[in-house]
Amino acid sequence: MTAQISYADVEVGTELPARTFPVTRATLVQYAGASGDFNPIHWNEKFAKEVGLPDVIAHGMFTMAEAIRVVTDWVGDPAAVVEYGVRFTRPVVVPNDDEGATIEVSGKVAAKLDDDTVRVDLTVMSAGQKVLGMSRAVVRLA
Repeated sequence: MTAQISYADVEVGTELPARTFPVTRATLVQYAGASGDFNPIHWNEKFAKEVGLPDVIAHGMFTMAEAIRVVTDWVGDPAAVVEYGVRFTRPVVVPNDDEGATIEVSGKVAAKLDDDTVRVDLTVMSAGQKVLGMSRAVVRLA
């Protein structure tokens, strides 16, 4: 599969379609099973609070994965992402209720790097606060 977006058709400032991803405690249990990360801060409220967290928090790698989906959905090919990095700024706190939390992600083409790659900067928020900083992906376009 190749990228569906043409380098020639993309300009600096091009906005990617924003997405909102729900996160519940059930989501965290499913992710723990898939990733093998059973750290109790991701499922045990008592433990999370004892170590100074406000409540159970989402896995950092889960948060990163949800954020990059905005890029892979836009470009049409996950293999088009050649580089991706973030800084964790705040945890995604997931309350024990039917609603859980949300991760809101928007992105913008920040730079055209060479013949066929662009840098996409992502803004990743939860509960009105930035949860990932310096969230950037380099993407190879058609």
